[in-house]
Amino acid sequence: MLKKLLTSCLVLSSIMGFSQDVVNSIPVALKKNRDVFQIVNNQTKETTLFVSDKEKVKAIRLNSQMQIADSISAPRPNIKKYVRMIGYNLNNTNSRLYWSSVDFDEIFSQYFDFTSRQITTQEYTLPLKDEKVLQKFSKDDTFYLLSVLKKSNTFKLHIFDQNGKHEEKSIELKDFHFFDAMYKRTNLYGVLEEKFLPFEAPFSLKYIAPENLTSITDGAFKRKCYFDGKEIVITIDTNIDYTQVIILDLKNFTGTEKLLKKPLIQSDYRTDLNSNSFYFDKKIYQIKSSSDRFYFSIKDLDDNVLKDFTAYASKPIEFKNSEINQESSGSKRVLENSSQFIRKLNNLNSGLSCYQLGDKTLITIGSVSEAGNGGSQAVLGQFGLVGALLYIALTNPTMDSFNSYANRKVVKIDALFDRDNNHIAGDVPTLAYDKIRTFFEKNTDISSQTLFKMDDNYYVGYYDNKTKEYTIRKFTDQ
Repeated sequence: MLKKLLTSCLVLSSIMGFSQDVVNSIPVALKKNRDVFQIVNNQTKETTLFVSDKEKVKAIRLNSQMQIADSISAPRPNIKKYVRMIGYNLNNTNSRLYWSSVDFDEIFSQYFDFTSRQITTQEYTLPLKDEKVLQKFSKDDTFYLLSVLKKSNTFKLHIFDQNGKHEEKSIELKDFHFFDAMYKRTNLYGVLEEKFLPFEAPFSLKYIAPENLTSITDGAFKRKCYFDGKEIVITIDTNIDYTQVIILDLKNFTGTEKLLKKPLIQSDYRTDLNSNSFYFDKKIYQIKSSSDRFYFSIKDLDDNVLKDFTAYASKPIEFKNSEINQESSGSKRVLENSSQFIRKLNNLNSGLSCYQLGDKTLITIGSVSEAGNGGSQAVLGQFGLVGALLYIALTNPTMDSFNSYANRKVVKIDALFDRDNNHIAGDVPTLAYDKIRTFFEKNTDISSQTLFKMDDNYYVGYYDNKTKEYTIRKFTDQ
């Protein structure tokens, strides 16, 4: 009897503890074509949620406790013309929200003035005939669209300021070294045009936000970009032997090139090798593998090795802090030896990611297959394979990360390092990322999910289709 009572108390305690993660539930009746977008103001510790359906968009201002401070509603822009919310900028406590057409040539902005209670709109037509849009970035008072000019070495930035003014800036990468995957000389456009289907489409440039934990699916992209408001850092790993780093200065609108070599592995065929990198804390983390070994190195941007490690199929991996975990079709298992891991690492799409855990850095190294038949069928049917992959890459990258292992095979290990790049012992804590993934796996009758971070807390918002409420939950790393 006592054992049953204790068990009941533990279950009740668990339920109550989990329910405390709900920080707000907002009654809002949404029709079809739901979407959500958020702006986090780290200075005021306020968040503005934009929740839309086919008829209206509601701007909800939340204070630091995620309680409603104010709200305004406005008609949704033409649903046939403007398909998605893509960015923002701030003007004091007011927000300007940007929508776009599928091809980004038509932009629509809504300025929400919470003081006057007025919504001001503006439309832009961008001359993108000779450009390919690559990515979008928002930070405080500026919104950017990054594109590449056809058959050139030139990036173009479409810049929208806090007053809604649009201007263009070109950055020519003169004398940069551009080669395709087979060492054939090309230009910037040619490097971005390369196909790595079915995993990576031409002109895909995966946006990485290192403050959030990056999935191996995202880390496995060969072309990635990072943004901090002052510069855009682009890493290109389409060539097996080096990482090309391009740094775009957003003040002077100039470009800098860095070439960082990868370790030499003797092989009869280049296709027998695999490599990738991740940019984090002004350093480059690189991996390179063959069927029986892999190298992991940490470098500064001048190609100086700060720390390096080698793992062999015949020996335990000394710098890992976790078991070798594999996921496939919803099932999970632990691989027994290094040879299994290295073989799978090399045969699939390899990648890595970095994440700050207090004074430690968590490094995840692994590999992932392309998506199975279950992924992105609706978008695929509308835009085709290349269009679907590019459309997804430019829409909701943060939330896509939590669905990125569905219909894929994933194998990975975790490792912990200190600030001096030394491997340290210890268990990897339970991460907010893992808790959020578990929550989504168990709660399928929800939609319009979004994720944002403030201070050390993660907040997940979602529309509960049963209760007709928009709910916000808080998750933290253990």
